[in-house]
Amino acid sequence: MSRWRRSVDELAARHRQQGECERAQDALSRVTSCFQQLATSLGSSADGSFLRDEMDETRALAHRICSGLSRRLLRLLSESDSAPSDVEDRQVSERLWVLFLSALDNFLSDLRKASDLIGQFPLTQRCDRRSLVNAGCIDGVVGVAARVASVQVPWLTLEEESSPDLANHIAGLEVPVAFWSVEATQPAWAEAHGVLDEPDDSLEDLMEVEGRL
Repeated sequence: MSRWRRSVDELAARHRQQGECERAQDALSRVTSCFQQLATSLGSSADGSFLRDEMDETRALAHRICSGLSRRLLRLLSESDSAPSDVEDRQVSERLWVLFLSALDNFLSDLRKASDLIGQFPLTQRCDRRSLVNAGCIDGVVGVAARVASVQVPWLTLEEESSPDLANHIAGLEVPVAFWSVEATQPAWAEAHGVLDEPDDSLEDLMEVEGRL
């Protein structure tokens, strides 16, 4: 195979992988948004075993998407070289990486909030339901659960993980990509200003699939 043909094939393969990562990023955004919506019902009259089972499944799905997406983005970034013809490809991969880390950070915040609410409303005894807040809504969870079930990821059927090793997973997310060096391609949303307290819980504790949800 000629060098030119090999370069064309490699470029096509990278574009295909980037397309998969973009679709997975979209799926991750939808799944984490659904998790956020489900978490808003914790401690309300819509809370119960169904809600918490759905949150458990949604969190497990988000973890599998994160694992597959991070591996592919790391591979794309490691295979990119500094040749001028590959600069644009690397910029695309770097933008996907920054979007992935931002989504992961937002998901971590939602996991901490959910963990705190579950601690306040354990629902281990029948009498615990007396402490739930009557929000006037009891069936909104079903629609969110249906949206989670409709999410499709290109590689999800091939990469099932029964027990995630998040310690090694997080350690592998060290990529020398400076956030300030990545150029945005869309207008930024207005961000809320404020200082948050440093949380005590780790990502591994909150994303453990066999956890409390």
